[in-house]
Amino acid sequence: MTSHLFFVIGPAGSGKSTVSTLIARHLGAAYLDKDSVATLFTEALLTAHGSDPHERDNNEYYQHVVMDLEYQTLLRLAGDNLRVGTPVVLDAPFVRYFPQEDFLEKAAADHGWPSDIRITVVHVTVDGERVRDRVAGRGYERDGWKLAHWDEFWATAQASECRWRGAHHALYDNGADGRDDAAVRSAIAALV
Repeated sequence: MTSHLFFVIGPAGSGKSTVSTLIARHLGAAYLDKDSVATLFTEALLTAHGSDPHERDNNEYYQHVVMDLEYQTLLRLAGDNLRVGTPVVLDAPFVRYFPQEDFLEKAAADHGWPSDIRITVVHVTVDGERVRDRVAGRGYERDGWKLAHWDEFWATAQASECRWRGAHHALYDNGADGRDDAAVRSAIAALV
């Protein structure tokens, strides 16, 4: 039985969670959001280290120690679900890993993904002003650095091209106001 794994990627505020949950609901897939999976242990690790538990973008300890733990945990949970035949939707930026062409092959080997897995990477795109408005509107403490250094954050978010091989790559423009479930369902149908 072929398992399907979706990576829904895009910058903070692009609407990854909206698109991810709609895909998961449509397919009856496991929905794994990095924030839900990791926030509690991340905040505990940052606090134990003496860091601000909400600071990630400008925190060396988070960037060099904790972030990889978050992503490895997410990828391991994906493997657990894929091995029992459950499709999986991953909701996380993954930007750090975009330049690694063999990222998917390494993740599959490290986490025991089935050999017949189908992988789709959904690139959620939105213009910068709309993203900034969405990030400001959601009111997360962890977004403070992003908003205070918006030009730097947005330049970094736009600079990385996802180079992963071994997957189907699809673009989803999430720039419209409001949620358009019909458009997402139509896009999902095209993907599967």
